[in-house]
Amino acid sequence: MVLRFLLDSRSCLTITAFIAVMLASGCAQPQFASNPQFVTSNAMASKDSVYRLGVGDKFKLTVFGEDNLSGQFEVNAVGQASLPLIGELPAKGLSQQEFRDQIARKLSDGYLKNPKVTVEMLTYRPIYVHGEVKNGGEFPYKTGLSLRDVVAIAGGYTYRANQDVVYMSRAGKNEVAVQLPADIPVLPGDNIQIPERFF
Repeated sequence: MVLRFLLDSRSCLTITAFIAVMLASGCAQPQFASNPQFVTSNAMASKDSVYRLGVGDKFKLTVFGEDNLSGQFEVNAVGQASLPLIGELPAKGLSQQEFRDQIARKLSDGYLKNPKVTVEMLTYRPIYVHGEVKNGGEFPYKTGLSLRDVVAIAGGYTYRANQDVVYMSRAGKNEVAVQLPADIPVLPGDNIQIPERFF
């Protein structure tokens, strides 16, 4: 009777320990997100309406009837653009429309009457791909890039690559694990890491 009680007690302890180990290992798994918070809410919207300017973006400014105020400019390292007459103007984090309106307001403040201004993107800031790809590094952004395209641009997976997940960070936000396949759009400035799989 005592022997049976001891055996039953040991079995219960073993089962309890096994359950605790399984729960702990489950908690240690990375958090996955099919739609991370940093993804634009309307991926199908035109880039003009969702894209935010950032360091390294190059754009063409046209002020109608004022060729000396028009030209090609770049968002500098502190997130500003140096423009004729109005000088340094904050650009980082603004949409093209917001930036255009800001320029028009500055020009109408003692310089021009009812200025007509357009801002067109010339080149976007690059994307960064690293980890288990054959040729990681910095790559020029192209409209419509998918995660699969990004891997191809970087030379494809290495034999050690985990092809089921990527880690993405965007606009200075925390890295998020994205389970593949996913329809998350790649945007300028994205940092994408391909992790190593465990054999």
